[in-house]
Amino acid sequence: MGEVNFHNIDSIVEEIIGGKRIKNEDDTSFLLNTPLEKLQQGALKLQQHFCGNHVDLCTIINARSGRCGENCRYCAQAACHKTGVDEYDFLSTEEILKNAKANEAVGVNRIALVTSGRALSGKDFEKALSTYRLMKDKLTIKLCASHGIISREQFKKLREAGVTRYHHNIETSERYFPEICTSHTYEDRIRTIKAAQAEGLEVCSGGIIGMGEGWQDRIDMAFALQELGIQSIPINILVPIPGTGMEHQAPISSDNALRTLAIFRFINPSANIRMAAGRKVLPKNGATAFQGGASASITGNMLTTSGTTIKEDMGLLKKLGMTNH
Repeated sequence: MGEVNFHNIDSIVEEIIGGKRIKNEDDTSFLLNTPLEKLQQGALKLQQHFCGNHVDLCTIINARSGRCGENCRYCAQAACHKTGVDEYDFLSTEEILKNAKANEAVGVNRIALVTSGRALSGKDFEKALSTYRLMKDKLTIKLCASHGIISREQFKKLREAGVTRYHHNIETSERYFPEICTSHTYEDRIRTIKAAQAEGLEVCSGGIIGMGEGWQDRIDMAFALQELGIQSIPINILVPIPGTGMEHQAPISSDNALRTLAIFRFINPSANIRMAAGRKVLPKNGATAFQGGASASITGNMLTTSGTTIKEDMGLLKKLGMTNH
């Protein structure tokens, strides 16, 4: 796009609608210098053009919890942290199916089974496959999986079982990643995403903000997701959990979070920018974000941080004149 002037943000929006994309080598200073309200206005125009009036709602079932051997500093489920999080083995198929049916009944678009640990394998992976097959047979809700750093062969089996999307966050920029985890690498995550894509799965990938990273780290993360072609980008706001390596991290402001959501819309204009954990930080429980770049949200019971109920979200969308259908 060449040099841009943040006072000319309306023309930048029109260029993006016309097919141009902001690239890493472009001057992105306007993303930080534009007054937040004006940046959000531009993000909303992009959101309306590329996503219309639709808000995509997905929910999570924490299918296996705790005792994770990785050392991600933010995570309540890491075994190296003492957080008192619930610990249990892979849930029964009956419990998962009951939960999935309830979510489908209230209009959630997609449901994800999420498991703790570096990778799901062995009997638990086989149990997951049989559960997905049953869900595909009994339900119409779309299926997502989040089972860590797994192999291409496992991705193939997931797709054959009815899974259409794999969730695997890159979490932050490549530069900052070693500050939050050393038990695996940023490149491990990139390889996993590319393996899932190679087996025909869509990928949902984003990260966490408020972990001490800089603005450039967030912008770099947004460009990394652009380069990977990610169309579902969850943005989590860190909720410092006692007992984790980030329990004393100072929370970011709501304006800081709202600017981040708008930035991700400008860099990934056609993607679903998805509010995730930490939504309670945002004004009006995210209403201002839905009107400033966010076109999706995780809803219902979150993994280890408080989220928003499906009923609350349905009411909010109706009030905003938006729909999830």
